[in-house]
Amino acid sequence: MKIAVDAMGGDHAPNAVIEGALLASEAIAPDTTLVLVGQEEALKRFFPNADSKHSNIEIVYASQVIEMHEHPVKALPAKPDSSISVGYKMLKKGEVQAFCSAGNTGAMHVGAMFSVQAIAGISRPAIISFVPKLDGRMGIILDVGANTDCKPEHLQQFAEVGAIFCQYYFGMKSPKVALLNLGEEESKGNLMAQAANKLLKENKRINFVGNIEGRDLFNEKADVIVCDGFVGNIVIKMAESYYEILHRKNFRDSFFDNFNFEGIGGSPILGINGNVVIGHGISNGTAIKNMILMTERMTSHNIPEHIRENFAKA
Repeated sequence: MKIAVDAMGGDHAPNAVIEGALLASEAIAPDTTLVLVGQEEALKRFFPNADSKHSNIEIVYASQVIEMHEHPVKALPAKPDSSISVGYKMLKKGEVQAFCSAGNTGAMHVGAMFSVQAIAGISRPAIISFVPKLDGRMGIILDVGANTDCKPEHLQQFAEVGAIFCQYYFGMKSPKVALLNLGEEESKGNLMAQAANKLLKENKRINFVGNIEGRDLFNEKADVIVCDGFVGNIVIKMAESYYEILHRKNFRDSFFDNFNFEGIGGSPILGINGNVVIGHGISNGTAIKNMILMTERMTSHNIPEHIRENFAKA
């Protein structure tokens, strides 16, 4: 397995990315290789001869960088030799089996749509985030930012790809799927939520348990929490603040430690023909390491192929 890593992605790149890659190189499987993609002048500071001293790290040069503030739709065609563009080209050609970056989130999402593209039958690939549970397990929430305006059909697709992810990534036999709403009753919510509830209830390919409210995010009621990207992004940003606030107040607890993004690493994009994970822009070396390890685990479980099979049957 080869995993391309955007060496120029993130607020602290390339230093944090190199640090994280070196840490990950000691933890990945023996048959996994990391391919660092970035500007020659930056990478030569760490690898003078473009030849890593680590047998499981390779270097690929890319002369351009898509900055965090750039508009993704404009930046990708304007910078065809950016680290993100080159990473996706390698993924599309099959030269690597996965790609991860802590760089421009929009560029990563748009790049996926224009390179490996969406799986047939999926109109809106989604970005997921992990949700700690009080019983020690992990669930997921999707979408968390890629699709701020959704139709009921999109939420139904999020439910299916989310359930497949949990089934293979976590080993859940029948993940419980719920729709995040302002009430548990089927009649609650706006017109989109009401219509989505009906679609999910009738969908025999998922284990739909109904609506849940915000207070149920961290309990055992649901493994897959479905919402539009506007709501989902607000939820995860608020959740991230819990750890930061408690950390500043010198409060330590194993449950709230799971809200630390560094330990999780990144957010996979589901519904595309490839394994792609997006890291947090402020990622340090530890976060980059865990982003890479998450990417390796996702790739080893062949999540996109399982999603393709599901939608082919559908």
